Amino acid sequence: MNASFTLGLLLAAAGCLCIYLASPNQCWRAAAWPARPARAAGALLLASGLAALLQTLQAPAASFVFACWLMLLLVFFPYLGAWRSSRKAQP
Repeated sequence: MNASFTLGLLLAAAGCLCIYLASPNQCWRAAAWPARPARAAGALLLASGLAALLQTLQAPAASFVFACWLMLLLVFFPYLGAWRSSRKAQP
């Protein structure tokens, strides 16, 4: 794998994490991050991730990889939070 491909995936993951942790329904922390700064940072990280993927892949492939990665992470993070909170609630 190319370094910019990996960088693009990591930047997009960080962007998804910022957006998830800014949500009032997130389960990872006691309180959500401040919404505006976290969402702005998430959007900037997502744009940087897409730009890094566009350097490695052609535009249709980069956008497909980016969209699939976002879908995966934005579904995985809430499930991971629910799993962690259910593990804490068990005696």
